[in-house]
Amino acid sequence: MKSIRIGNKIINLNNDPYIIAEIGVNHGGSMDLAKKMISQIKKSGLNAAKFQTYKAENLVIKNSPAYWNLKNEKTTTQYKLFKKFDKFNKKEYLKLHQYCKTKKIDFLSTPFDIDSIKWLKNIMPVIKIASADINNKPLLKEIGKTNKTVLLSTGASNLNEIRYAIKILNDNGTKDVVIMHCILNYPTENINANLGMIEHLKKKFPNNIIGYSDHTLPSNLISPCVVAYQLGARVIEKHFTFNKKLSGNDHYHSMDFSDAESMIRQIKKIQELIGNSKEKMFIKSEIKSRKYARRSIVSKVEINKGDKFSENNLTTKRPGNGISPTQWDQVIGKKSKNKIKADEQIKEKNFT
Repeated sequence: MKSIRIGNKIINLNNDPYIIAEIGVNHGGSMDLAKKMISQIKKSGLNAAKFQTYKAENLVIKNSPAYWNLKNEKTTTQYKLFKKFDKFNKKEYLKLHQYCKTKKIDFLSTPFDIDSIKWLKNIMPVIKIASADINNKPLLKEIGKTNKTVLLSTGASNLNEIRYAIKILNDNGTKDVVIMHCILNYPTENINANLGMIEHLKKKFPNNIIGYSDHTLPSNLISPCVVAYQLGARVIEKHFTFNKKLSGNDHYHSMDFSDAESMIRQIKKIQELIGNSKEKMFIKSEIKSRKYARRSIVSKVEINKGDKFSENNLTTKRPGNGISPTQWDQVIGKKSKNKIKADEQIKEKNFT
């Protein structure tokens, strides 16, 4: 798997994941709240704060049906939902970009139209493509022309559609595409998360970094994002909120500050357990164990001078700082040069 750079971070299979907190429109149109969440994201140790740049009238027709769980978000049309939250314009996003710079965290925002791409490209290290736009050729072409690394969400798509999007992007200038496994359900039930698809994407796209965009409900047990990291995802995205108890939109399937900190701790523990060695070999801390927990060739009974060593008078016991049992066949049949007490290590000076 190759390496790519996002902002100041090198992304490859051996490094920490690049983790994106997707604020989206969970700020509800409040600049103060958006800044508060950026500060929380930075404090929790994540790499980027991401928003969504769209205008409802440019995204959907008026009667476009909902595709989310109406128990959690009761708005029945996409237009009505998106219109409630498309409060920020270019001016607000430029301010948020500057605020991210002061916090030393990457600013990202998913563009949903070509006009947004034209100015967002200048303030972001990468461009995120939403799952629903994987077949949006005009948008893909315009993003490809930016020559930037692309994070391609793949919810509700198949391999041919992924290949199609990558080809359009590559043909228009994009060199690096991070393929983000994603399930386009809000929320995604655990049984539908299908994190095993990450392994399939790694096999089918060996020259691409694989990532994961998560829509599952927060869990106190183990984060699907952590499992995705174990499976090889090196760019991870999860919705972020200041209050998971709020109803509507993306709050209910978002992580909060505490969840983000927990995710980082779990990933660091996994990294610690996996270690840095890529080949099976004993390590420095095992040298003492090799010496004292292994065995040496030892006299089973008292052996007289001139006696031949045999399975009747030899055995193996710890510690392993004498003649190794691997030399057993070479010792058997030798004659003892001197008397040897029972339960003593055999030395080379004891035989000819």
